[in-house]
This record gives sequence, C-alpha cells and structure tokens, in this order.
Amino acid sequence: MARFTEYEKKLRPYLQAMPDIFRYVIVTKGILFAMMFLFGGMAKALLSSVGRVAVTSGDWKFLYTTWQGILLLLLSLASLYICVALDLNGKIALSSMLVKGEDVSIKECLNTGFTSLVKLLSPIGLLVILYISFIAPVLGLGFSTSLTEGLYIPTFITAFIQESKLYSSLMGIIVPVLLFIGIANLYILHGIVLDGHSTIASGKQSRRLMRGNYKNYLKQNVLFFLTVAALIALMAVVFFIIPLALIQLIPMPHACSRFLVVLFITAGAILYLFVDLFVIPFYLMKMTGIYYAYKEESTVVQYVSGKNKERRNKALAVLGAAAMMAAVIAQFVCFDSWYPASTNVGIIAHRAGGAEAPENTLAGLEKAHKEGASGCEIDIQRTKDGFYVLNHDNTFERTAGDKRKSEEMNLSDVKALSVDGSPVPEFEEMLTASKGRLMLFTELKGSTADKKMADDAVRLIHKHNMEDECVLISLKYDLINYIETKYPDIQTGFLTFVSFGNAAGLNCDYLGLEVESATAYKVDSIHKEGKKVLVWTVNEKSIQRHFLSSEVDGIITDNIRQAVSVKEKLESRSDFARMFDRVRIILASTM
Repeated sequence: MARFTEYEKKLRPYLQAMPDIFRYVIVTKGILFAMMFLFGGMAKALLSSVGRVAVTSGDWKFLYTTWQGILLLLLSLASLYICVALDLNGKIALSSMLVKGEDVSIKECLNTGFTSLVKLLSPIGLLVILYISFIAPVLGLGFSTSLTEGLYIPTFITAFIQESKLYSSLMGIIVPVLLFIGIANLYILHGIVLDGHSTIASGKQSRRLMRGNYKNYLKQNVLFFLTVAALIALMAVVFFIIPLALIQLIPMPHACSRFLVVLFITAGAILYLFVDLFVIPFYLMKMTGIYYAYKEESTVVQYVSGKNKERRNKALAVLGAAAMMAAVIAQFVCFDSWYPASTNVGIIAHRAGGAEAPENTLAGLEKAHKEGASGCEIDIQRTKDGFYVLNHDNTFERTAGDKRKSEEMNLSDVKALSVDGSPVPEFEEMLTASKGRLMLFTELKGSTADKKMADDAVRLIHKHNMEDECVLISLKYDLINYIETKYPDIQTGFLTFVSFGNAAGLNCDYLGLEVESATAYKVDSIHKEGKKVLVWTVNEKSIQRHFLSSEVDGIITDNIRQAVSVKEKLESRSDFARMFDRVRIILASTM
C-alpha cells in the first residue's frame, strides 16, 4: 500500500498537468495550422509561377537551380524554426512552470519559445535545428518537430545500404556517433530557453551535465519508457484483449456484440491518442526536472490545481464522454459501410513474379497469374538496336551473369541470356502474355528511359489494344508528364519517395508511394484528386494485412501467395478485426 501511495504521488503532478498541456497543444496546433496555411499558400504561388504543383524526388534539382526553389527552401527553414519555437522551446518553458508549481501562462510560454530563437540564429544554431528536425526523428531520440516527426529513411536506401558491406560498416559508425552527439547535447535547448545561454555556452553546459550524470540519465529514460510501454500494454489488455475474449465467450445478440466492439475500440483509440499527445510533454517535464537536479537546483516536480480548474476539467470530461458516445453511435449505425468485410485492393507481382519465379520473365508472369495476382510490375530498357527487353538493374550481371548494359547489346545478345533458366523476354511478349489476364504496370527504367522509349511503349500498347490493361510508370516525372499530356488515353503512374506541395495534383493516373509514406491522410488526398494509389514494396505479412485493409488501390509485392492468403482471410474477419484493422490504419497516420 505504501508503495502504491508513493507511485500515486509521483504520477499525480503529471496527471494534474494534463489540462495545461492540452491547452498549450491546442493553441500551438492552431498557430501551426495558420502558419502552414500561410506558408502553403506562398509555396503554392511560387510553384504555380513556374507551372508546378509539387516538387518530388523525381525533380528535386529544381530546389537549388531556380530562385523559386531556393525561396522554397528558405520558407521550409523558417517553418522549422517556428516549429522548434512551438513544439520544443515553448514546451520546455511550460515544463519549467509545471515542475516548479508556478501558475501556467500560455502567452509567456509562447513568448519565451519565440524570443529564444534569437540564440539559434547562427551557424551552430542552424545545425541544432537541422539535427532536431531531420536526424533526431530518424534515430528515434524523441525530440523533433511536428513537421518532421514522421521522417524516415526510404526502404530502397536502407536496402541498398544493407546490400553493401562498405555502406553498412559506415552506418555502423555514423549512427552511434550521431546518437552520442544527440545525447551529449540533449540540454542545449534547456540552457537556451531556461538560462538564456548562447548556443555554444549551452552546448558546453549540456555536455558537462551529461558527462557527470549519463548513468542516471539512461536509468531515468529506461524507467520512463518502460512505464509508457506498460501503460500501452495495460490499455491493450483492458480495451482489446479482454473485451474480445468476453464477446467471443458470452452468448449475446449480434447487434449487442457489435455495439460493445465499437464502444471498446473507440475508447481504446481515444486513450491511445491521449498517450501519444502527452508522452512527449511528460517526457519534457521529466527531463526538465532532471535538468534542475543535475544543476543541483532544489526543484521538485510539483503541481497545484485550483478548484476552478478542477470544475473546468470535470466539465471537459463530461463533454468528452458525450462526444465519444456520439461517435460510438455513429460508427454502430454505419458499421458495414465504414468497416467493410471485403477488400478491393489489387495484388501486383513485383518484377513480374515476385520472389516466387525468375524476375522479369514470362515464367514470372505465369506464376503471378496462377497464384491469383491481379497485375504484374515489370521493368523495360532499350537495346542497342532499338528493341525493348526486361531488366531492372543497370546491367545483367546479377540476374544473368553478364556485366553489359541493355543499350550495349543487340536483341540477339540479350536473347542468348537466361535468368534462372528462363529467357529474357521482350516487352511485346509480356503484353501478349498478359492481355485479358493481368494488369501490366511497366516501369520505364534506366538511362534509356526517355521520350523515345515512351513513344515506342505507347505504340506497342496501341498495337495490342491494351490501353485499359497497361500502365506506364516511372521515377521520372517529366517523362510521365510527357506521356500523360501527349497520350491522354494511356494510363500513367509516378513513383515518388518524397514530395513537397500538392503531389496529388501531379499529371498522372496513379501515384506510387513507399510503405512508410502511404498514410491514410495522403491516400485520401490522392483519391480526392481522382487518382489511384499503389504502395511498394509490401512484403511482410503484417504490412500486407495493413494495406489490404486500407483504401489503397494496389500493393506491389514479392510474396504473392502470402498476400493472396492474407486477402482471403481478411474477408472472413470478425467485427472486432474489421474495425480494429481500420482504426489501426487511421491511428498510424496520426502518429
């Protein structure tokens, strides 16, 4: 009992701080929304002045070769500074007030957050901003801005690094060094915001504090995140595992069980959002209290909540409960339309047959069709004598043991090669084999991917009357824009890793997104522009389930048989699984 009382005493300041944290978050989200609206309008005007709607990974050189691009970069940098002021500096000021038991002033927090930016207007300050915005979220350090908190390294880059011993070794050195730099300088912003130090002086202080207390810091971090993990696990047990077990074990009318499913999942999702909302502010409270302790200042985490605040909090709790019940009723009434049992997501075999047959071959296409795929993705390149053959890499070395490129070989040379016993086919052969059976997503690949390739590919599609059965895709937006403009009857798809601006407005029929960037929000925005969404490369079973339960139009995968099996099982899901899968996708987009 004494131990429980001790834990309750430690947790009470954080629980009592929630209303002030919530108010701060609401105010700053409003400011950030207004800022993004303003900056978004300016960015849209800049892009429109050069006939663009977005900048993507396929045309990023625009950013440093034109004055409009440079101005976009400066706008983005200004956005990062403002986000640091609101998401970190202001929250640090708020944390200081909370741990000292002072009356919280949102206005004062905001003022401190913005005025402290002056200290960061220097080369070292810029490095701090860039580290917080781009390196910290990738390393998972916990401190980042709302603009970049979902930043990730594209899968194709991580795969490339893993395949190279040199790059893997370099990453094995670089990542620990960057982690060390981040932890050693953890309290730079605290020194700037709370003590008014310069960036250099604050960095020196942070390194001194961490050098003398790193063991305690690691212990406190482990305890904090274990507590968060335990809380999430408890929520999973209370709102998902136990209700599911009870619904399955206790006989009850279907309508009743469905209502309970909606009630528990909705409540669990709301609590999960609250955990996500408060975990970083709580972490900053914890780190701020530790900061004062490391400086040997007698500050204890405390908080005093007045009676007026308690009445207001109870009123907010009642309103929140009423809103939740309204949401539960709406979901119950619209359950079948909001959480459909079936899925229309297409399964597209990567490189013709995925991992289940020789890549980019007729044998692969046949295997994909046999296993139940709805389409195949292939790669074409041009030979020296003007024919189009299938190959993914720059050369045939990996697949056929020949170090030559397609453009260095005649068709007869390519035909002499084999990929695991299967000949290298021509594009036209793949068109003939897929007609009436599979949708063919044809990537214009390599150095020969130019307007001539586009014209020739369109000619062959017209020849076989496959305008509705073939989609030309590419990483080169200029090429896709050319095809879409000149040949509007041909379906096109643009593959992008990163985009800035209204990517949904790009001139194409499909947008291909990597797994990490295919959020529910982005998919919805693309659909609103009348375009379709492909996600690549979706190989893991859990990720296949995720996207086959989503609103995307197709997944490109190496594991066709597995994906087909996952899709079949999805169609026999319980109400609980149907709603849980969909809500999980939505929550993943908000994290």
